[in-house]
Amino acid sequence: MVTVQKIALIFTIIGAINWGLIGLLDFNLVETIFGNMEVLERIIYSIVGICGIINIGILLMDLDHRKN
Repeated sequence: MVTVQKIALIFTIIGAINWGLIGLLDFNLVETIFGNMEVLERIIYSIVGICGIINIGILLMDLDHRKN
């Protein structure tokens, strides 16, 4: 499970950096790398979203362990 957590964290960080670039510089790194490959972009955004959900689960598990 540790490997899945690390992969999810890496994708979440990449997504956060991309959103930071969009917000600060109006620059979409994913779009720049993959061009007009809309299907591939959607897959990447979906993977980042799933990883974010995994990270929420990890956070909640960590909070639950701290209570015990």
